[in-house]
Amino acid sequence: MCQLLALSCAEPTDVSFSLTGFAARGGLTDHHVDGWGVAFYEDRACRVFVDEKPAYQSPVAEFLKSYPIKSRNVVAHIRKATQGGARVENCHPFMRELRGQQWVFAHNGDLHALGQQWEPGPFTPVGTTDSEEAFCFIMNRLHAHFAAHADANADDIDALFDVIEQATRTLNPFGIFNFVLSNGNAQFAFCSTRLSYVIRHWPFSSARLVDGDLTVDFAERGTPADRTAVIATTPLTDEVWTTCQSGDLLMFRSGALVRRAHVPVPAEVIARSKYALSERSAIPA
Repeated sequence: MCQLLALSCAEPTDVSFSLTGFAARGGLTDHHVDGWGVAFYEDRACRVFVDEKPAYQSPVAEFLKSYPIKSRNVVAHIRKATQGGARVENCHPFMRELRGQQWVFAHNGDLHALGQQWEPGPFTPVGTTDSEEAFCFIMNRLHAHFAAHADANADDIDALFDVIEQATRTLNPFGIFNFVLSNGNAQFAFCSTRLSYVIRHWPFSSARLVDGDLTVDFAERGTPADRTAVIATTPLTDEVWTTCQSGDLLMFRSGALVRRAHVPVPAEVIARSKYALSERSAIPA
């Protein structure tokens, strides 16, 4: 399965530390070699970089690890293809615009027969992945919400959370559906089978990457106004991370967890994930 990463920060934050550890999972410390991508917001605008090459071999990834990126919201993805070839159009994060906001989405899992649930709307996939199809489904639900409520505020994150929760309930039975989703104002994250997060706040301590020989003392650069939530498929550092429960739908804003809901995951989906993990562990190194 793929690897997810998202950051929600109270202040514009240097994200090179997290990206360095995350990129190593793209073929160096893990077997995800079918492309990668990252989206980071600067005020209302979003920059998206994707590459079909493995992250650890990608010149673009190498550039971004050293580029002084500071952002309040970041979504990144390393791909292990299940549906759709290793092509640029199939690399996450995917981006769409709605009501003057740029939404980005990345997915870890495998969904089947989504066409049976398809609903009309302006958003359609460009590539051939189940992930982009699921993203367009969510975006069409959001579009329908605004069409039905002409006076709805695009910055009302609680209303957006409600729409996303209902869309997640609809898509959830179709397979493994871990995802991160952002509009630059909030980070939404769903744990179908595997997801963790850590929240860094004052007073800060140091952290060491589990995928590389790099340690950062956040106390040297952090201030009382700083707070950062890091969400990932599996922990990136030696800090104490919170393991999400299957069915957790979370919303982060300015580095804080501000809302949570439970969307039950079918038992057969959890069993399928455990079987996939056991098959992977049985493969000789």
